[in-house]
Amino acid sequence: MNADRAMDELLTERLRPGVYQWRAVPASGAAGGGGWAGRAEEAGWRAFHLDGRRVRDKDAFLRLCAEVFAFPEWFGGNWDALEDCLADLSWAPARAGYVVLYESWADLAEADQCSFRTVLDVFADAVEAWRDTPTPMTVLLPSVGVEVAGVPRLA
Repeated sequence: MNADRAMDELLTERLRPGVYQWRAVPASGAAGGGGWAGRAEEAGWRAFHLDGRRVRDKDAFLRLCAEVFAFPEWFGGNWDALEDCLADLSWAPARAGYVVLYESWADLAEADQCSFRTVLDVFADAVEAWRDTPTPMTVLLPSVGVEVAGVPRLA
């Protein structure tokens, strides 16, 4: 399946929500613009773009998430708080679902593999929490030349 078809399958909910490697280079990371984020938002999905460049440890990743997801002030800056916030998102309503694109994830994976594996676990738990709701969540890890063991490929 090519990247465009994979995105269509996701947005029309013919694809089971999950954490996927996506063999595509995003055309636009800005929500509301063209590319993957624009397509997602036109279909009623809330798009979040995590630009992982320069994220090489747990604290930097948690700060990035707090900013991108606009977490409430009560966000505790730890893994449990991240999991709680991703399972809530009441401050970021979506009509059809949530799509998270975590670009440049390899920076964290190479610098702090333990934290990266925890990120994958937290995302998997969030996807599961939203799976049977009217607004499922899917997390995409763009991968060009680098793969994550145990994470299925979408395109």
